Amino acid sequence: MNNKVVLIHGFMRDCRDMLPLKKNLEILGYEGMLVNLPLTYKRLEHSVWVLEDSLNDLILNLKEQEKIYLVGHSTGGLVIRSWLAQSKHGSKINRSVLLATPNQGSELADLAGKYFGVLPAICKTLASLQSSQVRKLPGLSKCPGEIGAIAGNKNNLLLGRLLKGENDGRVTVESVRLAGLTDFVILPFGHMEIHKEFSTAQRVAQFLSLGKF
Repeated sequence: MNNKVVLIHGFMRDCRDMLPLKKNLEILGYEGMLVNLPLTYKRLEHSVWVLEDSLNDLILNLKEQEKIYLVGHSTGGLVIRSWLAQSKHGSKINRSVLLATPNQGSELADLAGKYFGVLPAICKTLASLQSSQVRKLPGLSKCPGEIGAIAGNKNNLLLGRLLKGENDGRVTVESVRLAGLTDFVILPFGHMEIHKEFSTAQRVAQFLSLGKF
């Protein structure tokens, strides 16, 4: 079976943020591939187009029965959802994992829009994370392949105090949950560390292999 995994970073980050996960997955037998997306000053839809271009050659060069995997941290998971629902290459994806992804929208992005409207106006990705915008994204019934999600519940960040309920300091556990997920698990990590922990990589590898955490 092909073991290529495309790793997609989150808001205000670049591909270097996914290097620890790449290295951990390689220890577990997966070939990690990094992409850079404009997830700060552009709306989410723009990153979906960039991802399509980035994956085009890779997918076209796959053997007939080969498929690849997708793993996205935070906003990167929303890019995966949007891409899967509209790409002509969606059938070439075997399984995907969403790490600490605000599938119901980001409460912090909502607060930023309410009290600091200039921030979403400048950082357009932040505007795309607002609950009203995330609700417009296609549901998982539109996405091919099996999709699992991992949430963190270690609230070790100051902004986490603004959130209601169990959260990882940036995203609530309930926002990560989404109807149609193949599997869902909660790990004891914060938002900025969950994708860098080896035990997270172990759970990701298990889902990519078996379809369950």
